[in-house]
Amino acid sequence: MRMSDLVAKYITEMLDSQNGSAEIQRNELAGNLGCVPSQINYVITSRFTPEQGYIVESRRGGGGYIRISRVNMDKGTTLMHIINSVGNTLDKATAEAMLNNMLQRKAVELVAAKLIAAALSDRTLTHVEQDKRDVVRADLFKNMLLTLNNWEV
Repeated sequence: MRMSDLVAKYITEMLDSQNGSAEIQRNELAGNLGCVPSQINYVITSRFTPEQGYIVESRRGGGGYIRISRVNMDKGTTLMHIINSVGNTLDKATAEAMLNNMLQRKAVELVAAKLIAAALSDRTLTHVEQDKRDVVRADLFKNMLLTLNNWEV
């Protein structure tokens, strides 16, 4: 398992055990996990974003900390939040991360997530010009989520 995966797993377990909110000391966590503090920053900025349903606050200085809170939303609100966070383009890796987040939050069922992932894959978009794939992927993703939201609400 990669270090970034270990850090993310550790933080997720902290959030689970502390009712969705955790305060961490970056240097202390890095020491406990045997990595550099910048690795902690990388994981937080890439995996605990507002688009993925988290609020991150930090306080610098001597008693500094990073507080991560999981935002609790119902399915419809979660789907609309994700739809609104997708810009004009969406790369495959970000789409997969968003789908995984929706699965963890039970905002989509596994079958729907698999179908969406298949529709957004590079294999499906192979006949779309390379420089336009991420635009098409974003449009497809938003429209599929809107459709899901309308059917489930």
